[in-house]
Amino acid sequence: MRQELFNLKRNQYAASIIGTGSYVPDTIISNSYLEKIVDTSDKWIVSRTGIRERRKVSYEIATSDIATEAAVRALNDANLSPMDLDMVIVATVTPDMVFPSTACLVQKNLGAKNAAAFDIEAACSGFIYCLSIAEQFIKSGSAENILVIGAEILTKITDYKDRNTCVLFGDGAGAAVVSKSEGSQILSTYLGSDGDGCDLLYLPAGGSRNPASVETINKSMHYIKMEGSEVFKFAVKIMEAATEKALGLCNLNKEKIDYLIPHQANIRIIENAMKRLNLTKDKVFVNVDKYGNMSSASIAVALDETKRMKRLSKGDNVVLVAFGGGLTWASAVIKWA
Repeated sequence: MRQELFNLKRNQYAASIIGTGSYVPDTIISNSYLEKIVDTSDKWIVSRTGIRERRKVSYEIATSDIATEAAVRALNDANLSPMDLDMVIVATVTPDMVFPSTACLVQKNLGAKNAAAFDIEAACSGFIYCLSIAEQFIKSGSAENILVIGAEILTKITDYKDRNTCVLFGDGAGAAVVSKSEGSQILSTYLGSDGDGCDLLYLPAGGSRNPASVETINKSMHYIKMEGSEVFKFAVKIMEAATEKALGLCNLNKEKIDYLIPHQANIRIIENAMKRLNLTKDKVFVNVDKYGNMSSASIAVALDETKRMKRLSKGDNVVLVAFGGGLTWASAVIKWA
């Protein structure tokens, strides 16, 4: 029988993470491989980003495929069946197609016939956006079990002639089951955006502004474009600010952080956040060296790996924090169970 938590002070159900799962493809793109196709070096990549390798799917694989793999693992971890789900939410900037949503395709793959399904797009902040949305549905009593997924195939929208971006991105998917059953409780979530920075990290073509054409293809407009230095400046500030905001929403401060799971974009950004938050290396999860930037999948995969590696203890205050194109940012505080 499911154990229901009820927050009497707020007259709301508590939302908890009861299962996680992740999937990364087997094929590795090493720095040495990139040295052969673009003007770069392993030393430069590692010193500037901390990335040593990233993963790549085979040509026929789509985002819904890897999202489904992560979802199955999360459901197994939560000891739930697809029929127990009330909702499937997928965060991605690399959907299978414009419509139907990738979430509908995952719902079909799983056989989750009782679940509503939709996508959200908040770039690298997307998984935490999903968590926040799921939290509200659980708290209101509108749903009991929600599957949230961050999944990306960024290698298909990466320009391997652009040395500034091709070293950064990889493919992967992570998932979590958010429930009103007892588990690792979501204490707070915080979301933000600044559309004035929309031209700092974006994909120019493929939408209604610049539909696909011979011209957009010839101009390489279907690949990620980024103003790296400006994004870096934004990231180092917002990681600290978003973390402190989420902590404040549940009456905590940065001294109460037991473990930080940051967006895995660049080791220098992560190290800057560690310094600003007065955290030692043993309190921060890093896998950017293995996978590069997987956008919305980064924190989802990192959360699952953190759990499987038994880095967390019962009662730990775990902070998730991300930034991404939009510009967007998001953070969450979880009381680990």
